[in-house]
Amino acid sequence: MKIAILPGDGIGTEIVAEAVRVLNVLDLQFETETALVGGAAYEAHGHPLPESTLNLARSADAILFGAVGDWKYDQLERALRPEQAILGLRKHLGLFANLRPALCYEQLTQASSLKPELVAGLDILIIRELTGDIYFGQPRGRRIATDGHFPGAEEAFDTMRYSRPEIERIAHVTFQAARKRSKKVTSVDKANVLETFQFWKDVVTEVHAQYPDVELQHMYVDNAAMQLVKAPKAFDVIVTGNMFGDILSDEAAMLTGSIGMLPSASLDRANKGLYEPSHGSAPDIAGQGVANPLATILSAAMMLRYSLNQPAAADRIESAVKAVLTAGLRTPDIWSAGTHKVGTREMGDAVLAAVTGKTITTKS
Repeated sequence: MKIAILPGDGIGTEIVAEAVRVLNVLDLQFETETALVGGAAYEAHGHPLPESTLNLARSADAILFGAVGDWKYDQLERALRPEQAILGLRKHLGLFANLRPALCYEQLTQASSLKPELVAGLDILIIRELTGDIYFGQPRGRRIATDGHFPGAEEAFDTMRYSRPEIERIAHVTFQAARKRSKKVTSVDKANVLETFQFWKDVVTEVHAQYPDVELQHMYVDNAAMQLVKAPKAFDVIVTGNMFGDILSDEAAMLTGSIGMLPSASLDRANKGLYEPSHGSAPDIAGQGVANPLATILSAAMMLRYSLNQPAAADRIESAVKAVLTAGLRTPDIWSAGTHKVGTREMGDAVLAAVTGKTITTKS
């Protein structure tokens, strides 16, 4: 097994380091190779996704990714900004299915912004189509308007588009995932005003005919956003397009207490994947040793489960995270009175202890 390690920017280097430490104590045979990506790659190579990094990602069985981005790069032309690295990896590797579990651990119900009774036992899987939609649609750019409300004025435009094969493949991934859960899918669209999502709704409905054992409901995205905070446990598997999925998955993250707890997997047709925490690079706390590494550690567990066929090792990591939370250890993003506030390294130490069967130590 070969794992490409791409720490990226900001807190990416700190949190990925802890996940790699956990992987290294599992007694598995694998090779790792690290490369620059994002702003760090731009500084060294003049591009956020150098050819050497892309080649490494192509040759690996799986990719463990940290985070990219920093405000200091906001003035670069768009093609050179750090965020283009992750978009490029998705495109070049065909990573079309983004799986984002939103799980509220029993120990963190008080950390959620919602009432505990609304989130206790929450377990949602959001499946986001990742390589189509308005993020990749062409044409796009700026021009002088020749029609509309203000002809002659400067305008910007992007194109929302989906093809039948793109929708069919994400629908199959969704219904197959639902069969392993509660067999209930909510497809989120905006079919009442967008032709693209009327097409999405039609194709998802057609694919659903092949999965009669799975319940399917359709929901407009504005209603879905409202229902996620009104009755989140009514959902099981949510599937939606790239832009809506980007927004709804971050909303769901906060139901769990912190986005610092949420892993994600981005998969191709063969289940080769890129694994990353759902949060960003957080340059405001980078280097302070306070970032929560659990989302990245849990992303490593997803990597073992989905791409490397090591479910027992994935179980060990996930059980270790639960044990650490039960012991009361909390990074600042999930800390509350009566628990033990720790930093990035200390949280990693605790997970290592739990994985190897040692006693988890706490400090008052």
